[in-house]
Amino acid sequence: MYRIIISEKAKKMISECIAFMANVDKDAAIKTKDSIINGINSLNMFPERFPFLNVDYIPKNKYHKMFIEKWYLVLYQKKDNHIYIDYILDCRQDYRFLVE
Repeated sequence: MYRIIISEKAKKMISECIAFMANVDKDAAIKTKDSIINGINSLNMFPERFPFLNVDYIPKNKYHKMFIEKWYLVLYQKKDNHIYIDYILDCRQDYRFLVE
């Protein structure tokens, strides 16, 4: 089993997404939050099952990518017996800001 550590930045990102969604549909916001949390918790077993994010502007093989529902992308690193959740992104955003 791996220990999951969620960065403050990732916590803020998910809070902003859920708060925005809750303004439109509270039930959908709760469902989405639960899906994201369950997805992240599932990484404690076999985190390698998700591929690396390979794009030009992110170092190769740095982040694994896990998609949740249709719009959310979790970027994480596996180091020793830890999983570091660095970003939780709404896929409708441009995430090149990660290298700025």
